[in-house]
Amino acid sequence: MQSDLFDDGPSAPTSAHAPLAERMRPRSFDDIVGQQDVLGPGRPLREAIERDRLQSIILWGPPGTGKTTIARLVAERTKARFVSFSAVLAGIKDIKEVMAAAEGARRVRDQRTILFVDEIHRFNKAQQDAFLPHVEAGSIVLIGATTENPSFEVNAALLSRSRVFVLRGLEEEEILTILARALADVENGLGAESIRVAAEALALIARASGGDARAALNLLELAASSAPVADDGERSIDRTHAEQVIQRRMLLYDKGGEEHYNIISALHKSMRNSDPDAALYWLARMVEAGEDPLYIARRLVRFASEDVGMADPQALTVCVAAKDAVHFLGMPEGNTALAQATVYLATAPKSNAIYSAYGRAADDARNGPTEPVPLHLRNAPTKLMKDLDYGRGYEYAHDAPDAVTAMTSLPDSLAGRRYYQPTERGFEKEVKRRLDGWAEIKRGRRD
Repeated sequence: MQSDLFDDGPSAPTSAHAPLAERMRPRSFDDIVGQQDVLGPGRPLREAIERDRLQSIILWGPPGTGKTTIARLVAERTKARFVSFSAVLAGIKDIKEVMAAAEGARRVRDQRTILFVDEIHRFNKAQQDAFLPHVEAGSIVLIGATTENPSFEVNAALLSRSRVFVLRGLEEEEILTILARALADVENGLGAESIRVAAEALALIARASGGDARAALNLLELAASSAPVADDGERSIDRTHAEQVIQRRMLLYDKGGEEHYNIISALHKSMRNSDPDAALYWLARMVEAGEDPLYIARRLVRFASEDVGMADPQALTVCVAAKDAVHFLGMPEGNTALAQATVYLATAPKSNAIYSAYGRAADDARNGPTEPVPLHLRNAPTKLMKDLDYGRGYEYAHDAPDAVTAMTSLPDSLAGRRYYQPTERGFEKEVKRRLDGWAEIKRGRRD
């Protein structure tokens, strides 16, 4: 028995008017292109599905990689009740109704329910909690599909009772295989139509899909339906037509999800490793996907102090100027200012001495005793304060040769502490030379 809250069910026949991607959905494991690490012969998930011994699983992967297809194969093979719904449409009331029906089926007919929840990451904690007792009792086997990292988006208790299977984005060659199959399939694809597709146009569509089989088939269908028709009735898709159809594809980038953090991390690490080409690529991925340019500018400003610091003090100025340019020009004109700052940072000498120095100072400030400011460093604007020796013993640096005195400026308990330890890279080498020279002068004057 199969039921579904909102659609025709995973095993419903495909309409001839359905989108090409739906018509070409694999109907067996042998039809699936890619994902052999998960679905190849003898792999645990495939074995569990074919033997109808599936336990709760989470399918995690980018769009168009086979998550719903796997659920439909389960629906075709299981003797259990199969219920499917989308977290976009369902609410807590729907969940409770399904759970009650599943509990009834288990008690009355000793029949388990397989529940497929598409986009499970869209359920909040309370909604996900509603599944937990029924998973534990064995009333339901949960199949959750998500494009987001389950570590962040699925409750820990539910995650610990499920096995996560990771689906990868498809390779370009795999997408080309799927597109060729759609062009040749007379029954479900475009094989019954007279369509000629240039190899370079097909390759362009495959590349533009970003590893998403559904997106690739949608692009092919759009290209076929809008292709110019020759006198003999043949439609032709060349590179120019494919480019017009694709125009500007939506890049895989979720400004609120894991990919956002993955890509900003890639940008940082590419700049840190002095690789301007990689840094520019990750910058472009964010900019072209519509990331807030001021967010990017803020991250560049932070990098200028954290990873370049005093090795090139000008880096901070360049990044603040890029931020101002973006704010002044807007986008897309501001993209080159971001690119300039990115290349500057990637090619600048690197030092995290400022970052490390602040961390050590902050640790003492947070965890050490709250030391009073030494009297000789205090101002004494009133007679009382002068009578209390505020400012007594202060040495005015400009009165000393080289403008350096032997006076200590830290509390007694921290005397001699070195937070900032400059490197030998870039301008910081000069800073180190100065500090070492001043330390020698101070030692001589104390002696």
